[in-house]
Amino acid sequence: MTPVQSLIGLLDLEAMTPDRFRGHSPRLITKRVFGGQVIAQALVAAQRTVEGRFVHSLHGYFMLGGQPEIPIDYVVERIREGRSFATRRVSAMQNGAAIFTMAASFHIDEPGLHHAMPMPKVPEPESLPDTAEMIEKYLSDPDHPRHRFWARPRAIELRPCHPESYFRRTPSAPAQHVWFRAASPLPEGRNLHAAILAYATDMTLLDSALVAHGKSVVDEDIQPASLDHALWFHESFRADEWMLYAQDSPWTGHARGLGRGLIYARDGRLIASTVQEGLVRQIGR
Repeated sequence: MTPVQSLIGLLDLEAMTPDRFRGHSPRLITKRVFGGQVIAQALVAAQRTVEGRFVHSLHGYFMLGGQPEIPIDYVVERIREGRSFATRRVSAMQNGAAIFTMAASFHIDEPGLHHAMPMPKVPEPESLPDTAEMIEKYLSDPDHPRHRFWARPRAIELRPCHPESYFRRTPSAPAQHVWFRAASPLPEGRNLHAAILAYATDMTLLDSALVAHGKSVVDEDIQPASLDHALWFHESFRADEWMLYAQDSPWTGHARGLGRGLIYARDGRLIASTVQEGLVRQIGR
């Protein structure tokens, strides 16, 4: 089974009741469930209770780290059913306690005024090194935590426009651009592609707050954790085609960092926006 097939399987939640769903986690070496997985599974749970509308925004808070060996139950509350919008609240539960809560809003497709920030000028993804080439160039030590992170098979292919910021401990401007896509073709389905995008938006964004300090979320002297996550969907897209994640961080302080992102399709359309605050605690400080 490929990593993308495994991810699709993770998002195929088990229906317990019409408003309660169960999700599982991959058995990896990590001690906590990846935050993007919980966001995506919570979105799938909400999608299962909505017809004729598509997600346009979600706002979530992480309360506890998820335990990979324990199933996660997603409880959906049907907050509102309007003519144009529907609202859902989802609680992700383990051992009787909420580990994550999310509100999501769904909207019918309708025309309206339009403008968008233009896509930044960056190198094309084909001109950038793939994962194997980045590891060969920047990470000769297989025991280095950044090497272990990047060498892990993953469902989302990443190509940073400035990969040196990931692998060198040199402080740089608090901004970065990353091309990303599902690592293999996805089935059709607007809801599935939205869930895959939601999963991917939790990757690399917190690093935009750390590159200013020459750090990464995979460094052993950093304790990272997503605290909250907001995502707005603007246009239709395919999550298995290249998308540009243009990120910046206006602030870090008090062991927290704020990251913002604009996500563009290859053709320059702004398809989504995201904001996240995360824990970036220095261990031993």
